[in-house]
Amino acid sequence: MADLLVIEGLSVAFGGVQALNRVSLSVHEGEILSIIGPNGAGKTSLFNSITGAYLPNQGRLLFRDKEITGRKPHEIARLGIARSFQNLKPFAEMTVRENVLIGLERRFSYGLLATILRSTRFRDEELNHRKSAGELLEFVGLGRRSRQLARNLTYGEQKMLEIARALALKPTLLLLDEPVAGMNPTETGFVMELVRKVRGEGITVVIIEHDMKMVMGISDRICVLDRGELIATGDPDEIRRNPRVIEAYLGGGATPNAEKQTPNPEP
Repeated sequence: MADLLVIEGLSVAFGGVQALNRVSLSVHEGEILSIIGPNGAGKTSLFNSITGAYLPNQGRLLFRDKEITGRKPHEIARLGIARSFQNLKPFAEMTVRENVLIGLERRFSYGLLATILRSTRFRDEELNHRKSAGELLEFVGLGRRSRQLARNLTYGEQKMLEIARALALKPTLLLLDEPVAGMNPTETGFVMELVRKVRGEGITVVIIEHDMKMVMGISDRICVLDRGELIATGDPDEIRRNPRVIEAYLGGGATPNAEKQTPNPEP
C-alpha cells in the first residue's frame, strides 16, 4: 500500500517542553489510522505540525512525495490536507449552508472583476457550489438543517458541520480531532459510519480519539504516542495486547481487553 503522508524524525518543543520527540510514521493511502495516547502525549501537536500551524524543530513531512515541512496552512490545505477541530467554532449567525460555502469558496476560480460584474462564469460557479454544499450537508446528515442558523444546531450537529466544512476543501487526507468527544453512543455510531463513508469516497482518514470503542472498531491501524514519543504501531489486536500500551495508556493494572472499561480522558 502506497504511503500518502510520511513523517520522518519529527520533533516539536516549546521552551523546555518536548511535545514531540523524533516521531516517525507513515499514513497509507486509503486507510483509517487512529492516533491515541494520554493527555499531553503530543497528538494535537502532531496534527498542528502536519497542517502547518506548528513549525517543527527537527524532521520533515512528505505528502505525496512532496516535502511540506514549513509550508503555510493555506498552502497545505490546497495540496489536499484538511482537518476538523476539537473546539467547535462555527459562524454562529450564518446558516449551516453558508458555513459550508465558506469552505467551498476557497476553490472558486474566478477573479475580483468577475465577482464585481457577476459574470456568467461567476453565477454558474456559485450555483455549482451551492449544489455541492447541499450534497455535503446531506452526506453528513444535515440536509434538513441547511437553512438553520449554525448557533441553533445541537452539539452533535455542530460536530457534523465541522466535518462538512473540512470535506468542502475536497481533501485527499482528512484529519479528525476528537470527532466523537461529548457524543452519546448513538451519535458515535453515526460518526463511525460517516468515517467509513468518507473512506469509501477515496479519502484517507487520520483520527485523534479517546473513545476506545470507536478506535478499536474502525481503525485499520493505530499509532500510540506517550510523552511525545511513538511507542507502538499496529492493528487493533496488536495494540490491544501490547504491554507498553497497556502500561502507558490503559493503565498499569489493565488487562488486554481494558479498552472496554477505560473511561475517556479529558481532551
